[in-house]
Amino acid sequence: MKTHHMQLDKILNMHKWQILQDSLAISTNLAIITVDYKGVPITRHSERRPFCKMVRESPHLEEFCRKCDSRGGLEAVRLNKPYIYLCHCNIVDIAIPIIVNDKYIGAIMAGQVTLSDSRYDLEKILISPRQDLLQTPAFRRAYDMLPVVSYREVEIVSQMLYDLCQYIVSEALNRNLMMEVSERLRPIDHAGSDLFFEGYGVDAIHSVRKELGNAVASAYVESSSKKLTCTNPVLQPAFDYIFNNRRENVPQKKAASLCHISASHFSRLFAKETGENFSRFISRQKVEWAKHLLEHTDLSITQISEDLGFGEPGYFIKTFKKYEAVTPTTYRKYFRESRGSK
Repeated sequence: MKTHHMQLDKILNMHKWQILQDSLAISTNLAIITVDYKGVPITRHSERRPFCKMVRESPHLEEFCRKCDSRGGLEAVRLNKPYIYLCHCNIVDIAIPIIVNDKYIGAIMAGQVTLSDSRYDLEKILISPRQDLLQTPAFRRAYDMLPVVSYREVEIVSQMLYDLCQYIVSEALNRNLMMEVSERLRPIDHAGSDLFFEGYGVDAIHSVRKELGNAVASAYVESSSKKLTCTNPVLQPAFDYIFNNRRENVPQKKAASLCHISASHFSRLFAKETGENFSRFISRQKVEWAKHLLEHTDLSITQISEDLGFGEPGYFIKTFKKYEAVTPTTYRKYFRESRGSK
């Protein structure tokens, strides 16, 4: 994936990102803005506080906001995690770095709050020489209106935004890489050469297509499916392993060893917990995951089959039909027709 001179608008749909950013700001009670690696805003400010609006509109103070955004983003890159700090106006801000192939291309800046607990001594990364302006009655009144939150709340939201950013950028890169590879894919010449444009080979390109398809499937199932849980805590390690290793056909013996009990004891506990034997449960659960993918993605039957560990598409189709009475293709067709008629 080319990353030299990469800009955020090349990997993110800025219109959709703005909508998501607005929603995040409302739900977290934080003001949020996205900036490039220089600290220059590339989105509108979401839920910007009156105090910060006044500061950024001041010709004497606005440049220090940009410098804070830039330095905060660089410090987050150095730490490789969200960086919580005080801006030049003594309010709490957070920098969440956006990194692509080890290149810093921008950051999500959140915050514009004050802390309820004075025990936390946050670093102030920039001191404005115009502190006198911040002491005027208008600025003081606006400052007193800033939301007051606990440091723990700031930490939790910071990590959530970081994880979300990592996921969104990863998915965007997967999509863009597929587009880049597709553009390079050209018909094989009559000599039968398997070499392609700038070193891409047929096998390599097909491998990329397959792996990206599997990555999309895994990411979707993980984000949209409830984690498997059980009432018996002894069995939970096996349920966790099954959920986190959907491509693997987990043997009952291995599941039992994860729970540190014998296979026979595991079999009895599992049947009591689920009402069915282990192999049937695994097959039925894989079919449930397959239904999610058929309903909400355009992944091929072969890709879904591979990602869920069925091996051969034929076996996947046979298993799916056993539980749903129709083939995967028919299920997808009926589902989408029913959605379209509503």
